[in-house]
Amino acid sequence: MTLGQGDIIAVLQTALAPAFLLVAVGGMLSLFAGRLARIIDRSRILQNLFNETEGHEHQCIVDELHDLQLRIKIVNSAIYLSVISAIVACILIGLLFVMGLTGFNLSGVIAGAFIIAMSLLSIALVQFLREVRIGVRDFMIREEFLERSDAQK
Repeated sequence: MTLGQGDIIAVLQTALAPAFLLVAVGGMLSLFAGRLARIIDRSRILQNLFNETEGHEHQCIVDELHDLQLRIKIVNSAIYLSVISAIVACILIGLLFVMGLTGFNLSGVIAGAFIIAMSLLSIALVQFLREVRIGVRDFMIREEFLERSDAQK
């Protein structure tokens, strides 16, 4: 089988969609890594304050440390799912080239790989949403810090 320039160009054009998926996953991984770094930095600060606090303030630090631990696990799972999605996308690109260059009909496998990659990416985004919601909840200013007059209550 002789492949012409047009055949190779067609395969490259077909592989662009999964390649854009890889770019998007790369951007998301950068975002997730940044979130993870900030969570770890915050946990280190709170761990340093742990022995210096008592009573209600100490309990607030313990509660936030529990949430930070949960957020670390959630972001880690989002990173894991995104990386697996990227690997599947790479396999998908390889399969597209194999199919385009050899003529083997791999359309079912390719469709399955795309569905798997997108499903993993979707689950990673749901995990990210969970982490953000916990982070926003923790960032909410506690009632004791909001001095209100009796008219505002």
